[in-house]
Amino acid sequence: MALKPWTLRGGVAVLTGAASGIGAALAANLARRGMHLALVDLNPAGLEATAAQARAAGVTASTHVLDVADHAAVAALPAAALARHGRVTALVNNAGVALGGMFEQVAAEDFDWLMDINFGATVRLTRAFLPVLAREDAAQLVNVSSIFGIIAPPGQTAYAASKFAVRGFSESLRHELEMSGSPVGITLVHPGGVRTAISENARLAKGLDSAEVARERANWRSLLALDPASAAEVIAVAMARRAPRVLVGSDAKGAAIVQRLFPVTYWKHVARDIARRIKRK
Repeated sequence: MALKPWTLRGGVAVLTGAASGIGAALAANLARRGMHLALVDLNPAGLEATAAQARAAGVTASTHVLDVADHAAVAALPAAALARHGRVTALVNNAGVALGGMFEQVAAEDFDWLMDINFGATVRLTRAFLPVLAREDAAQLVNVSSIFGIIAPPGQTAYAASKFAVRGFSESLRHELEMSGSPVGITLVHPGGVRTAISENARLAKGLDSAEVARERANWRSLLALDPASAAEVIAVAMARRAPRVLVGSDAKGAAIVQRLFPVTYWKHVARDIARRIKRK
């Protein structure tokens, strides 16, 4: 059953990770399109700055300071959003964290911490809001994975595992919703290198060489070429079209093609391209 057309204008989006990066840029973009916002993050100052920008565009923006790893807080969020806005027409699961280090260097508790935020929170929020979204004639669930949900670099076992999990969960759930005739569609987002602070704020495995960490961070920083506003525009257009999947950035599109052509050996091709790009910087 085909999804009904819908419009962002006049709708209400719950958006996690809204205090900075892609989340803040997407909030501003959706506000310009006339979408009201329930903004979620742990950072109250950043959250209020995002909300102020949205309100300046003429929409209602509420702020909800909470940790998406807090099960009780997530369970209470739908009631809080409905109390402020009366309805929810979109949920954007954007909040995420990063973790640096090879698998054998990363502590089990750090691995679990990342999985609980990047994947567990996506599942919890989806479970909490799906009945609310299903009340609408048309609603959209937007799950932000990563290009690392398509390719899996060394040193990113936890992050790649979480983003592959978001991809698998989203695709399977989409098929279930299609089978049931649900009005809820799913847009799965795979951003490439977007200029955010996620790598700078990444938790690091203990015992890593500080000079090597600095070099690696500088290398990754040089690959983050797309500004958040441009990424937000791509995501907002995909939401408006109810697109099932969107690749954000030329690097994401290129890596996805290489993975499709070389499903087992893609990394050696991608790694060569990354090395060339770093050398040019």
